[in-house]
Amino acid sequence: MFLTGAEIVVECLKEQGVDTVFGYPGGTILNVYDALYQHSNEINHILTSHEQGAAHAADGYARATGKVGVCLATSGPGATNLVTGIATAYMDSVPMVAITCNVVLPSLGKDSFQEVDIAGITMPITKHNYIVKDVSILADTLRKAFAIAGSGRPGPVLVDITKDVTSNRCDFEAKKPEAVKQMSSYTEEAFKEALDLLRNAKRPFVYVGGGAVISGAYKEVREFAEKMDTPVCDTLMGKGVIDGHNTRYTGMIGMHGTKISNFGVSECDVLIAMGARFSDRVVGNPNKFAENAKVLQIDIDAAEINKNIRTDVSLVGDLKEVLARINKELEQQEHTEWMKHIADLQEKYPLNYDHSVLSCPYVIEEIDRVTKGDAVITTDVGQHQMWAAQYYKYSMPRTLLTSGGLGTMGYGLGACIGAKMGRQDKICINIAGDGCFRMNMNELATASRYHIPIIQVVINNHVLGMVRQWQTLFYGKRYSQTVLQDSVDFCKVAEGLGCEAIRVTKKEDVAPAVEKAIALHKPVLIECIIPEDDKVFPMVPAGAPITEAFDALDLKKAEQ
Repeated sequence: MFLTGAEIVVECLKEQGVDTVFGYPGGTILNVYDALYQHSNEINHILTSHEQGAAHAADGYARATGKVGVCLATSGPGATNLVTGIATAYMDSVPMVAITCNVVLPSLGKDSFQEVDIAGITMPITKHNYIVKDVSILADTLRKAFAIAGSGRPGPVLVDITKDVTSNRCDFEAKKPEAVKQMSSYTEEAFKEALDLLRNAKRPFVYVGGGAVISGAYKEVREFAEKMDTPVCDTLMGKGVIDGHNTRYTGMIGMHGTKISNFGVSECDVLIAMGARFSDRVVGNPNKFAENAKVLQIDIDAAEINKNIRTDVSLVGDLKEVLARINKELEQQEHTEWMKHIADLQEKYPLNYDHSVLSCPYVIEEIDRVTKGDAVITTDVGQHQMWAAQYYKYSMPRTLLTSGGLGTMGYGLGACIGAKMGRQDKICINIAGDGCFRMNMNELATASRYHIPIIQVVINNHVLGMVRQWQTLFYGKRYSQTVLQDSVDFCKVAEGLGCEAIRVTKKEDVAPAVEKAIALHKPVLIECIIPEDDKVFPMVPAGAPITEAFDALDLKKAEQ
């Protein structure tokens, strides 16, 4: 076939099995949009309200489905508006291809209208990126982009194409995408050491991260936990790998992790890290983290080994494959006393909150009950994010989509739209604080335009909750620029953008509101008014050992 570059872009998308893309047109990318118009029955294009929303939607689509997400933008500000979304995907290892178009080749480097070096700008936040200046290499470049985005440790890839390339022609021959092969590079000696370490453990503890979700290893992790007879904690990114209802599950670890996980990991003698990178929000003080334990780290990225915490044994490879082999060769272990000790900790340190008033934990628990734990939950960043991690019982992976590494306010709504486009069989709910919702609430217009039945829950405490919590605890209650008491009416905003809106001020109204929103099968906003000084507990001060986790009761005792 003799095709234009724009037609080649579309053919390559079809070749890669892409069914949905998110974007916003502009001058330099018009040829691509014209080609998409001819294939609108094969590739669904969602026009977002802002390019950042397109990047977050592609990210949410990828996280919810495990496929590569795709977003499109024009040159200049269109391309730079993708940057936050690309960085979000990079920090959380999300497979995404961002396709931008630039000015024509003779105009590159001349400060032409809407010209930016988007490849240079995004170099530190992409797994790889390309500038395509020759139509003859366009197809292979796009194929490489998809292969790189989805292989090994996934991540975003940017392909910037000059406008003349999209109009130039060349021969195109369709190719079947090659199957992604995950390579392991550990030695047999290391594998034997790992088995010996596991066999000799008296107090093992499994620490599960986002890599376990990405590798699709949840069955292997669950089998390992039973065979090893061990408790399991997770990170924010590892939710759903271990069923939240499992008695072995001790909750999240780290700054807002449970005392059970934080204390248990600090007491264990063997810590098994699965697809986890020992981030600062998990380890607190790295010199005091799991001091009594030998550490076995399993990760596909060799760069993560010994980066933050020294390991005793490491296995570099795809977690699903590595665990399948371990499960085959490891004998059944028994740690009765250790598991009883963990059960005692669970009884002693349950999560708790004030049940007398409408609160975010109560809202989360009601959402969990009404949806029977079977929804896809997206969040923005802050207190509501931590409460969503603590109080919703995730029973399967790819059901909590949240910005963990970058902590992007405004992420959730675009991601929820993307998740719903990828998983139309699921109820998709975005939980946001009022501060986060202000950042990208214009994407409600996207949901209403395409009749995408998502539920947007706004936890409104009229403050920037997490920042205010820090100001209360560590800054002498000096609430500098964190109070949002103004005349903004989120329900009217939602209605003005074509959505239904429900305001909730009493506990008994939460469940009916969620049930109504599900039944309406259209975009709905639920605004929940909660007290301004609710806090997320437990909490570990930044840089402190995770054994210093404290809650409201500890604070009260300290004040007496």
